[in-house]
Amino acid sequence: MKKTAVSSTVIIGAGILGVSTGLELARRGIRVTIVNDGPAANGASGRSLSWLNSSRMRSEPYHRLRMAGVDRYRTLAARLPDVDWLRFDGGLTWDEDGPDNAIEDVYEYEVSIGYDARLLAPGAVAAVTPGIATSAIARQGAIFNPGEGWVDLPTLIGVLLEEFAALGGRLVTDEGAAKVLIENGRAIGAVAVSGKRFEAEAVVLATGPAVPAMAAEAGQTIDDGTPVALLIQTKPLQHSLRAVLNTPRVALRPAPGGTISLDADWAADEGITVREDGTYEIEPAVVNALLAEASSVLAGNPKLEVAAIGAGGKPIPGDGEPVIGAMKAVPGCYAAFSHSGATIGLVVGELLSYEIATGREHPMLATFRPDRFGKG
Repeated sequence: MKKTAVSSTVIIGAGILGVSTGLELARRGIRVTIVNDGPAANGASGRSLSWLNSSRMRSEPYHRLRMAGVDRYRTLAARLPDVDWLRFDGGLTWDEDGPDNAIEDVYEYEVSIGYDARLLAPGAVAAVTPGIATSAIARQGAIFNPGEGWVDLPTLIGVLLEEFAALGGRLVTDEGAAKVLIENGRAIGAVAVSGKRFEAEAVVLATGPAVPAMAAEAGQTIDDGTPVALLIQTKPLQHSLRAVLNTPRVALRPAPGGTISLDADWAADEGITVREDGTYEIEPAVVNALLAEASSVLAGNPKLEVAAIGAGGKPIPGDGEPVIGAMKAVPGCYAAFSHSGATIGLVVGELLSYEIATGREHPMLATFRPDRFGKG
């Protein structure tokens, strides 16, 4: 094995970005400790719709990163073809009927960049993907993207942690929250609220929506656009849905055990109040309205019942682009902060571990570096 630039790393955060990076570093023979403020996947990764895609419009570097991310999941799916927590059964999206409906423009754009897309009239959808109330689709039609899929992140994180532990990695969940430990202007590890120190040659901030504030405390500015998000998991039911649906009023997908996961930005905006102690109050009427929206786009309009609700910040940088790489204002410290953490989760772990282990910058991360926001 080649000599690495560091021999030890501490990662703060046990979501998909932190665990993926930790595993990739452990595979390189680097000693890794992951410190989390509770069980793994207890933050944004535990309440993510986890739609694997690069649909609609975004910057070219971000599109390439997302496509590489989907590729890594396809490799994993080929290795584990029978699991019920990683599927590639496509995605279907449509816009609201009206003058702002842009579905044809989106279709033309996706075709222009080689993204597999089919524009379907409402009546043609049932022959392509099952389980959808086609009467809910706007008259302009819907785009079916056959290469898209979904993953259950908590299950995936558990699988990754098994290999991480087998390689000698350490997961710490009983010392409370942690922050970057800085001495003489350099990150030298992490210190938990318990006072316990975890020293290392490199530190990774992978705490989801908490990254910008923690980076600012360490001396690095990262613009933050994090909203509050809501994810509902239903009780098991009989349904034939296979694709991920992204509709004007609700996004949803199948989930293991015959359940459905669903969310919507409007529901979080209208139905969640942040209490003074930082916990969340969820409005039951909005939850019921969201369940009704989800039922309306499913064939047969089945009755949906809540099994679990997750609320919290959805990590989104201020400019919408991922924040991945070294924090130049804090030598020895790296950040991993992004929307679509599910889609890019595996490949970000691979690329960020490359940078930490080799001391070299990976060209795919060139536009995503934290120092684009300036120093704190």
